[in-house]
Amino acid sequence: MAYNEEADQGSRGISIGYLAEGDQLFQKGEYRKAIDCYTHSLQYQPTDKDCLVARSKCYLKLGKLQLALQDAEASLKLDKEFFRGLYQKAETLYAMGDFEFALVYYHRGYRQRPELQEFRLGIQKAQEAIDNSVGSPSSVKLETKGDLSYFKRQEEPKKSKQKVHALISKKDMKQQKERDENVARSEKTVRKLLGRLYTDRAYLTTLLKDEDLVNSNSKTGLKLRDLIMGGITYLDTRTEFWRQQKPIYARERDRKIVQQRWSRNKKTKPSDPTRYILKSLDEIDMLLTHGNPEGSCKKAQHVLKRVEQWTDEDVPNRHELIGNLYSCIGNAQIEMGQMEAALQSQKKDLEISEKYHLLEAKSRAMDNIGRVYARIGEFQQAIDVWVMKIPLMKTSLEKTWLFHEIGRCHLELQNLWEALDYGEKSQAAAEEAGDVEWQLNASVLVAQAEVKLQNYQSAVTNFEKALERAKLLHNKAAEQAIMNALEDANRGIIQQLKADQEPSLLDEHELETEEEEEEQFEEDEVDTSIMSHSVPNKEVEE
Repeated sequence: MAYNEEADQGSRGISIGYLAEGDQLFQKGEYRKAIDCYTHSLQYQPTDKDCLVARSKCYLKLGKLQLALQDAEASLKLDKEFFRGLYQKAETLYAMGDFEFALVYYHRGYRQRPELQEFRLGIQKAQEAIDNSVGSPSSVKLETKGDLSYFKRQEEPKKSKQKVHALISKKDMKQQKERDENVARSEKTVRKLLGRLYTDRAYLTTLLKDEDLVNSNSKTGLKLRDLIMGGITYLDTRTEFWRQQKPIYARERDRKIVQQRWSRNKKTKPSDPTRYILKSLDEIDMLLTHGNPEGSCKKAQHVLKRVEQWTDEDVPNRHELIGNLYSCIGNAQIEMGQMEAALQSQKKDLEISEKYHLLEAKSRAMDNIGRVYARIGEFQQAIDVWVMKIPLMKTSLEKTWLFHEIGRCHLELQNLWEALDYGEKSQAAAEEAGDVEWQLNASVLVAQAEVKLQNYQSAVTNFEKALERAKLLHNKAAEQAIMNALEDANRGIIQQLKADQEPSLLDEHELETEEEEEEQFEEDEVDTSIMSHSVPNKEVEE
């Protein structure tokens, strides 16, 4: 029983550490690393609703909408009235363009927590998106020409059409011309937004003009007119959505267009290599950040081939750039789960940095190599690489991160004293840097090591430090997790006290027994003495 409690206590502590680190990485915009931390946390505490929502937010940021929706729904399966889960599901549905269902969940959340502004704003933006998709009143505004000609025909039914046309003034003609130009511009915009789908819309519009076709029925009994209009309405809805919201899947389409433009220039060297390189690196980073590691990897490999063909005269820092591109390729391979290939790419970056004495690149390569080893569970190798990186550290913030990661690996290996040592180093560096989030992370790591060493009083002290930092950061999820860990640590203290008291009670009992035995021994000695004195007297009498 005690073993199960200790195991559960350890799991909670580790989960807290990963959760806190994930929150810190999310704030920095490092969503992929944050997902890793949240995933590790869920391995120890799979029913943590806040952690599921936190990971869903990361997936949403990266454009992985289906995964974001799965995590949000998983949190609601645990608690269907969980307001954070309701809000996250609404946000994800909104990003997917499903405004109606998003509105439903915004309303559900609002009924749960009407004081939260997020739900009110969500209701407002979802309603506006629905209105924009269906069409605003201005889009069906009656034209002046149509109105006047209609009433004119009602008033003067006997007049010819020529007289009606004569009523159109030059001003009306000018307005009509402007409207035609606006329609043309609008069509151009629609063509640009829909891309290849524009031809589908044009085809459906042409079909709509065939009266015999549209009045017939399909095999299911539906009017073909309704089906065609449904298709056109859907495309128009998507057009308006892309125009106003520019969601993730529209941005992905734009990125593919950018990739096609770059591919046209494969055989020519750009007139300004520096500008080409900077733009390419930005694009590589953007593709990776927005959830397209395959595209990022291909782009980096393409740029690498081109740069390798240039000379040092074309690009003075060519070798540094090549190392950077290997690093980009390795990072993309990590996200694709190609760990062996990622390790080789990062080692290539390290090899170049050592050959050309590039200290910053060397530090970066060691960082990434250690990260790969940690991801595949080779914690000792990760430690060995990161320890070599220590002399290259420049800032307190870099120190607190590196010491924390080394300490975490030692904790995974059950090297508890080493984990405690590096946790305390991370604490000191975080205090020096004045970074509250890393103070939180380091305090949790130290507390976890103390718990495993059964130094429960020290663990409580460090968990309390972490709790203070969590309150400063308004991190409710971390607060709750730390309070749970505090309860476990306090129970450990109580168990220790009970265990310490049992030997003392046993000692008291043994002492009482010894005293009784001594008293009995003294009584026996007295009796023996009496007997020894009484026997001679008897002999004398005889």
